[in-house]
Amino acid sequence: MDPHIQANRDLWNEWTPIHEKSELYDLASFRTGKSSLKPLELEELGDVAGKSLLHLQCHFGKDSLSWARRGARVTGVDFSDQAIALARSLGRELDIEADFVCSDIYDLPNALSGQYDIVFTSYGVLCWLSDLRRWASVIAHFLKPGGTFYIAEFHPFANIFYNEADAAELKVAYPYFHQAEPMVWEAASSYADASVPVASSSHEWAHSMGDILNSLIAAGLRIDFLHEFPYCVEQHFPFMEQGPDGWWRLKGYRESVPLMFSLKATKV
Repeated sequence: MDPHIQANRDLWNEWTPIHEKSELYDLASFRTGKSSLKPLELEELGDVAGKSLLHLQCHFGKDSLSWARRGARVTGVDFSDQAIALARSLGRELDIEADFVCSDIYDLPNALSGQYDIVFTSYGVLCWLSDLRRWASVIAHFLKPGGTFYIAEFHPFANIFYNEADAAELKVAYPYFHQAEPMVWEAASSYADASVPVASSSHEWAHSMGDILNSLIAAGLRIDFLHEFPYCVEQHFPFMEQGPDGWWRLKGYRESVPLMFSLKATKV
């Protein structure tokens, strides 16, 4: 296995039991029926009842199982064996029918067969991928003709700014354009719980909006829409505040900075 992928797998295996117990992931509410899906993807992807849905980079399956609760026939995929084990356990515990496959995205055509009505992925997935052309080809491989690909994700422009706990303003610190070698950080803890130490490192890549669009187009997908938003699903910077609608916004920037995007495409 590529050493960068192995390092990231080790990290997500460390993070999974932390996330299982964290307030951020709030499994207690999920167990009582609360959906983990946001209004954005529910509105833009629409009714999934009776449709087959492949969820890439599903972590431990909360969104996968939430789609299954809405009637989709779901297969979730993640490279972390710890996360997939937890996803399968949750499905059994809650009596929600869904399949889960442990595989790196690039190896998935060797681990899974069939095609799907929908391929879905969301929030914090692209930075872990070294090659978006290969990613898009896997998406196209698993989509039925006329099938839908949907992603909701942090905006690549927002990722160029320094976002550590001491950040007080927007300051460019990271590349916007892709580089072959990843940015490597020692991950002292998890984004979900800073109180629990971890020993692994994260290896991440930048991808521009052009990279994202052109990879999907090259794979034979037609872009149906690209929406950009001045708010975010999480507190990406310490100087953000959460509104009554649940979204996080930058204070003092008059919603002038893109923080998130969504994209829908069709296999032609």
